[in-house]
Amino acid sequence: MRHLLFILFSFLILQTSKAQDPHFSQYFASPFTVNPAFTGKFDGDYRIMGNFRNQWSQIDNGYQTYSAAIDMPILQNQMNDRDVLGIGFMGYSDKSANGAVSSNYFSFSTAFNKGLDDKGYQQLGLGLQGTYSNMMVNTSKLHFLDQLTPLGWTNLTSENFNNSTLKNHYLDLNAGLLYTYSTDESNNYYVGASMYHINKPKQNFTIGDFQINPRYTFNAGAYFPVGEELTLHVSGLHSIQSGTKETLLGGALQFHLNDEYNSVAPTNFFAGGWVRFGDAIIPYVGLEFLNTKLGLTYDINSSGSKTVTQSRNGVELSLQYIIKSNKTVNRHTPPQY
Repeated sequence: MRHLLFILFSFLILQTSKAQDPHFSQYFASPFTVNPAFTGKFDGDYRIMGNFRNQWSQIDNGYQTYSAAIDMPILQNQMNDRDVLGIGFMGYSDKSANGAVSSNYFSFSTAFNKGLDDKGYQQLGLGLQGTYSNMMVNTSKLHFLDQLTPLGWTNLTSENFNNSTLKNHYLDLNAGLLYTYSTDESNNYYVGASMYHINKPKQNFTIGDFQINPRYTFNAGAYFPVGEELTLHVSGLHSIQSGTKETLLGGALQFHLNDEYNSVAPTNFFAGGWVRFGDAIIPYVGLEFLNTKLGLTYDINSSGSKTVTQSRNGVELSLQYIIKSNKTVNRHTPPQY
């Protein structure tokens, strides 16, 4: 039965990969996969980020996704304090079908956020991103329906790959716009739009070319105080690619555990959740200390496949570390919630 489920989910994986990019439930902790205009837009000198997602692990490791990134503002001494020019790098790997399909990406991003008022409380940003991608299919790990018999598995199949590894690579271009607004240093509001796969790259294996269609993403959010020791973060994202749509909406409360203005580094606890409409409920907890932020989510499947997945979808971890100097300027930037 387990192998039959693997066949069914392998088919689902292949259908999904054709229609949708790999993604994180904690999209707010993976800014480069949402909008390149977030590059360098944070309060600090260097930002180091990592993400890990393990989805459908109970069905032969359906998806495992990893990413690592670093970005920084540059030319700060040559620029107005209201403006931010940033660069960033990201490595990204996605494995599916028990490791049979592996996709790897390396991206370079740059963004310029221009201050629109005297204090820089309003900024309009443009981001560009170039990505090199390669995809490999290990055919020796694939199983096909004609290999399943009443007595078990057979090595005979009508498919003929000669146990080879199929490979493909391409170059990609992405871009995004971002508008942010603050009334003071305690709040921020933002809205953005991005387009990935602008050049519509093609993947070629053994049976022709497969065009990767553009992905359009719209995101918005805000944070603002709701009490002396509480800040509310809300955000939403809507993404469209090849007729497939994804919509997330939710928020989290930030509990201030110390006085951030009189301490070396603030300590905060976060609790909340997001909903991926038609798919999953996503509770979230986070902890921020010593300029390090950890996040944990666990998708609870609410879609038609919840019987197979036992209402479980995926666990996801995020890590962010910001290096600050005494000369760091607060740039009124959103924390990607």
